[in-house]
Amino acid sequence: MHSIAMEHLDSGSDSVSQVELTEPPLICGLPDDIALLCLARVPRKDHTQLKCVSKRWRDLVCSEDWHSYRRKHKLDETWVYALCRDKFDRACCYVLDPNSSRRCWKPIEGLPPRSLKRKGIGFEVLGKKVYLLGGCSWSEDATNEVYCYDASMSSWSEAAPLSTARCYFACEVLDEKIYAIGGLDSNSSNPQSVDIYDPHTNDWKSQPDPKIIPEIEDSIVMDRRIYTRSGTSAVTSDVHAVVYEPSSGRWQDADADLVSGWRGPAVVLDGTLYVLDQSSGTRLIMWQKETREWVPVGRLSPLLTRPPCQIVAVGKSIFVVGKGLSTVIVDVGNVGNIGGVIISSSIPKLTTDDDVISCKCLAL
Repeated sequence: MHSIAMEHLDSGSDSVSQVELTEPPLICGLPDDIALLCLARVPRKDHTQLKCVSKRWRDLVCSEDWHSYRRKHKLDETWVYALCRDKFDRACCYVLDPNSSRRCWKPIEGLPPRSLKRKGIGFEVLGKKVYLLGGCSWSEDATNEVYCYDASMSSWSEAAPLSTARCYFACEVLDEKIYAIGGLDSNSSNPQSVDIYDPHTNDWKSQPDPKIIPEIEDSIVMDRRIYTRSGTSAVTSDVHAVVYEPSSGRWQDADADLVSGWRGPAVVLDGTLYVLDQSSGTRLIMWQKETREWVPVGRLSPLLTRPPCQIVAVGKSIFVVGKGLSTVIVDVGNVGNIGGVIISSSIPKLTTDDDVISCKCLAL
């Protein structure tokens, strides 16, 4: 697509540079930079309609320029994407617009057929794309295949393959790169390595490290570091976690006090780590950096939550997503409770009882 007229920073100024176009204007009678000012303010839920107006509008809405412009001017809107497994043991994806007046989860069609029966799939968001990575099934070993869903185009395509075939691994984004960490490889052994994807070069690079733990159950990015946590030992009830420091490129044991309370799905909101403890009911706890201790936020109503749940942060709220995509929203900036139960809003479950594997956010 031809470059459109875009605002660009020039020594901190907001000057506008007009690029000569051979195509008709975006809106008749308006310069393209003014048309962009108008169109970019259309809510995300209406972008499908924008794409139907003309080929030029469709190309604009699907472009990196559009994505960058909305992000730069804080016009982008965050939606939640969930990777699930249905009653037929098939992978499926859903999307939720948290700002909609009629909030409900909607299915994403057209998942790559080769991914449907795989388990241990990595699920991550980078830019305006959702990635399905690796995975395995009873009939095949781990794979290095990667597929991506372009949220602006609503379409799936095959992406650059992982350096290492793997399943049941952790995925995180740090410094605009995807990290695929640990898991099992084609020989059902732990590869003890991380594959790093750079979207600018469209390739993966592998980094081995003996500190990478097997059987990763959860991961987070906090303070520009990646943390991964193993499962609880049935014998000792110990939790083991390691942290990746990008400046050195090395993994090391994580802080024992922090790890002691990390026994469930975790999310970082405004630099604070929150964990959903599902060992006895469902309660939300947070890590206090200053006092180095775990502090209870409150319990969630058993009438609204349907464990096992995953959590994701949108704005100042934490979304707790359980079976059937039943969803509870907790505003952590204004937490209230009645009898120790957190006051929250909720989104009803679907008619199915799909298991939620992972939730991620994508702003567009």
